Amino acid sequence: MRSHKVTLSDVARRAGVSSTTASYILNGRSAQMRISPETEQRVRAAVAALGYRPNRSARNLRKATTETIGLISDFVAGGQFASQMLTGASAAARAADHLLLIGETGGDAEVERLLVEEMIDRQVDGLVYAKVVTSQIAVPAALAGQRRVVLLNCVDPASPTPAVLPDETMGGRAAARAVLDAGVAGDIWLVGQDPDPHATAGPQRLAGVREELAGSGHPLAGVLPCDWSVQESFRAVSSWLDLGGRPGALVCLNDRIGMGAYQALEAHGLVVPRDVVVVSFDGSALAGWLRPRLASVAIPYAELGALAVRTVLDPEGPGVGVRLVPMALQAGESAPPVGRRPLAGAGAGA
Repeated sequence: MRSHKVTLSDVARRAGVSSTTASYILNGRSAQMRISPETEQRVRAAVAALGYRPNRSARNLRKATTETIGLISDFVAGGQFASQMLTGASAAARAADHLLLIGETGGDAEVERLLVEEMIDRQVDGLVYAKVVTSQIAVPAALAGQRRVVLLNCVDPASPTPAVLPDETMGGRAAARAVLDAGVAGDIWLVGQDPDPHATAGPQRLAGVREELAGSGHPLAGVLPCDWSVQESFRAVSSWLDLGGRPGALVCLNDRIGMGAYQALEAHGLVVPRDVVVVSFDGSALAGWLRPRLASVAIPYAELGALAVRTVLDPEGPGVGVRLVPMALQAGESAPPVGRRPLAGAGAGA
């Protein structure tokens, strides 16, 4: 037999008030309607005793809101650690008493169009459009004219649509500063080349590295181009070392490149950090697994997702322009401060 669903009338009857009074209290209008604290306390006690749950659909109709946010991404949910953006977004949505509806397109433009239409049909209170790779995009036509849309980890230079991005340039500066703080004064090389022409992380990280090094009087010596993978990094660094290259430091564009660089250095008898300081980007679990632990500038995925949701729900509207989230260095033994770095030329046990 189906159990009786507790209604607002049940709550009002138990508290000894009218249904209208109970409704005012549960909708936060006690002060406005001059309802006494004692009456409010009785109603809330009745709610707790009866296990009453308000009818969300009816409440949302009154408030002209669905209390839902749509998030559409390409491959974020399946990303090894980019999925942290969803964790941050979901937590921020819950904090605002909203439900996050997630749709992943797998990079299919038609699926994306259908998902956008579905979110709009559901009358979500806002839409977050996310990319797994920080990149420049064109805002999908289906989102044109939607008032509450925020881009996450991507930006459209031709559109005023607000965007939330990691501060990659400042991240590059943080990586270069770690190298300088380790006492490296020259022969600083960057390893990697962004394979995606629309991606912005690689160029911005490189720009930040160049700026910080130039300001210190120790310009970047050069770039060893390679794809963002362990194998390609190993080949690029190994080939350069075979030709007589000897770096004071390597700044790797991601942790996988850092791993390949470690392997190449070891194969050529070079010890990290005694002979070569190494710093990378991403702050992934891989950086913590490597020995010595790899110093890595972390991408603040959870913070990015949370800020996107807070922006789309801003009572004043999401506004325009780019919001940048700082990227912090996760310290590691591959780039210790100068006073703690083993002297070059010392024995392996030094």
